[in-house]
Amino acid sequence: MSSSTEVPGRSSRTTKPTGTKDNGTRRTSTRGTGTKDSSSAGTWPAAVVEAVRNLLSRPLASYHLILTIAFLLTVFGLVMVLSASSVEGYSKDGSSYGLFATQMIFALLGLVGFYVMLRLPVRLLRRMAAPLMVITTVLLAVVLVPGIGTLSQGARRWFVIGGLSVQPSELVKVALCVWGAHLLASRRRDNASLKELLIPLVPVAMLVCLLIILEPNLSTTITIAIIVGAMLWFAGLPVKVFLTFAGVGTAIAVLLALVEGYRSQRVLSFLGSIDDPQGAGYQARQATYALANGGVFGVGLGQSRAKWNYLPNAHNDFIFAIIGEELGLIGGLLVVILFAILAFIGFRIAVRSVDPFLRLMTGTITVLITAQAFINIGYVIGLLPVTGIQLPLLSAGGTSTLTVLAMLGLLASAARHEPEAVAALSTGEPGRLGRWLRLPAPVPYRPTRADALRDRLDQRRPERARVAAPAAPSRWARLRHGTPTEDVAPRPVRRPAPSPRAPRTAAVRVDYRTGYSGTGTRRGAPVPPRASRGGGGASDAGRAGSTHQWRPAGRSTWSRH
Repeated sequence: MSSSTEVPGRSSRTTKPTGTKDNGTRRTSTRGTGTKDSSSAGTWPAAVVEAVRNLLSRPLASYHLILTIAFLLTVFGLVMVLSASSVEGYSKDGSSYGLFATQMIFALLGLVGFYVMLRLPVRLLRRMAAPLMVITTVLLAVVLVPGIGTLSQGARRWFVIGGLSVQPSELVKVALCVWGAHLLASRRRDNASLKELLIPLVPVAMLVCLLIILEPNLSTTITIAIIVGAMLWFAGLPVKVFLTFAGVGTAIAVLLALVEGYRSQRVLSFLGSIDDPQGAGYQARQATYALANGGVFGVGLGQSRAKWNYLPNAHNDFIFAIIGEELGLIGGLLVVILFAILAFIGFRIAVRSVDPFLRLMTGTITVLITAQAFINIGYVIGLLPVTGIQLPLLSAGGTSTLTVLAMLGLLASAARHEPEAVAALSTGEPGRLGRWLRLPAPVPYRPTRADALRDRLDQRRPERARVAAPAAPSRWARLRHGTPTEDVAPRPVRRPAPSPRAPRTAAVRVDYRTGYSGTGTRRGAPVPPRASRGGGGASDAGRAGSTHQWRPAGRSTWSRH
């Protein structure tokens, strides 16, 4: 009786709770805790969304995210290459760090290329586009010459310079992205003809593909086709023509895959026509075993069993299987999330860019990197036939790592040329990272004399108003309203008189051949400043005074014909 009259809180701390009152008290406290947890659980998603929104509203958010993603993928790739190549390197060369040292050297060279592309002015980059394309194409032809190109595993794809292997087919990807974007941006019109879009881009790409096929290297040929297809899509190629080219390219790829013996065996093994665990399907089967062995949390970093000469090319084409085995499902999802974020940021930069050249280049680079990543992951997990396309920045491949980092440098440079970023860097002081890197301030666009002359000619040219005649009422409508079914004259359409105070349509004209030089207007009308995308950036005075953040009106390069 005395125990039932004790204070519930004190009895719950000192003795085991017994009786009705103590049990009721415990149930009440548990219910209160559950209410608090449910309220906090309902608020943290909104807090995360608000934090992400505030992060993306900053003027340099895209630039900082590209730097972060590049750093994370590079470091993570070096760690996984060291783990996956240690056994094979020791068995071949007697050192577990040989392949890792080579990858580290190319990663450092790639960081230098990243920095060079970040500092390179857009105008100079466009002037270098054609010479770079010519040089890389010549290198593709020279590597086929016996005695100059290195023959390895039946393919002649590499130069050996100072003990390091350089693959020209990887260098030509960067050159094609820059040169193709420069070419299509220079010829950009709202109603560009099919000849202007395809020539000389498609013939040059076909020549490059022919030289790469002669190495032979089907996987790089597929990536070249991805570059050209993405560039033509963003440039506004009609859908019917685009689908025709895509169908023809797919048919050629299937034909090339079936011509060569080992390629056809891979395809037939994927389709189930060949069931040879020790033959064509050996790599795919061992990759599946490695992923199954990893489970959800993995066996631990460096503890893979497949890399002990069970899985060929574990450090290269099938490094995602080693990631899945050592880090489990969580590690694999982390890689997928990183590439998904990279795709989102890349397309965000492309959409926010004013320059059509930067739009085409960043959109194409984003499609190329993410397509390579998901094709590699697709054939490792068994959704696609094995093609040999590497996982960007994670697979062991020196020239591939260098070129991907250079592409990310181009994305970072385009991010610094976003309107809000230009306004912030022009009105405020550069941050600590900018001062340490000593990056030049981005230059806004201005129209050249050719653009101004084109505007005056457009103003003098009489406009032809095309008023579409209203369609005749349908037979059902005429019967419903009691009108005769023949000779129904359409009602005249009254067009409202144009208001004399109606604002003129403003546009930004760009010299697509020489690069940045300022902003202009169509028909002499002033361009109203575009509203800010959100807080957390440059000051309002800086945004209002910057003319380079205006958006061109009308159809952009991302719209379809």
